[in-house]
Amino acid sequence: MATPFDPADLPTGVLMPLSPLVARVLAPNPSPFTYTGTQTYVVGIEAVAVIDPGPADPDHLAALTAAIAGRSVVAILCTHTHRDHSPAARPLSDLTGAPVIGCAPLTLEDDGPRADAAFDADYRPDRVLVDGEQVSGPGWTLEAVATPGHTSNHLCFALLEEKALFTGDHVMGWSTSVISPPDGDMSAYMRSMQRLLERDDVIYYPAHGEPIETPQRLVRGMMGHRKQREGQILRFLERNGDSAIPDMVAEMYKGVDPRLYDAAGRSVLAHLIDLDGRGLVAPLEDGRWQTR
Repeated sequence: MATPFDPADLPTGVLMPLSPLVARVLAPNPSPFTYTGTQTYVVGIEAVAVIDPGPADPDHLAALTAAIAGRSVVAILCTHTHRDHSPAARPLSDLTGAPVIGCAPLTLEDDGPRADAAFDADYRPDRVLVDGEQVSGPGWTLEAVATPGHTSNHLCFALLEEKALFTGDHVMGWSTSVISPPDGDMSAYMRSMQRLLERDDVIYYPAHGEPIETPQRLVRGMMGHRKQREGQILRFLERNGDSAIPDMVAEMYKGVDPRLYDAAGRSVLAHLIDLDGRGLVAPLEDGRWQTR
């Protein structure tokens, strides 16, 4: 989890070039969970792809239309269907005529801590990409990389010409991802992280936070962080006996913005479910947990 939210002084609604093929537009939705906001990426020069169109905010849609600047849009791609990522897909498709392509639809009842992260029930892709499928335009090729964990339908997109990876919420540039059961799955997340560690990408473009220029180092660090958190949970239960998740959060997340405690609790639950599956802890009927 990140330290208390301090929004960076970045302009929203402005097309910011990042590489010969990549530019971004920041949506006006900063929060303790989205940092400075959701970053929509525009890939290509003559004809473009739009990745994670973001919330269906009229100002953001207007900014995206201006960023496209009359160019044809080959595809609108979504990494996953949380409401800060995919709702603008269909309105942007209506404006540009481009198909909505990418992750599978997924709608669950949300009992988590984030109103902005509820699933987008209106998301209807024209085409679902499976792992390894590609979308291409003049001078660029995007390949789907399945990365379940944050959500079961999460995809990253590899820009093959620049060895770049658009990581959505799987790897962010400012914080670890929230893994919120029942759809968020810590075991799947760690497998997906291992998969990224074995790739040769040279830069990540996350949906939140700045570009990551040492991606494998960050992935190793994030995996190590999760292992440390797992160890903290086991030591807490060994020391204190059967315990509730809020008690674990209060000790393990000292110094973290209290507004993030509920989200932290969801990640602790994801760790506990993973540890239970490995035979190391067990749930009790009153919502408490114990070591086996």
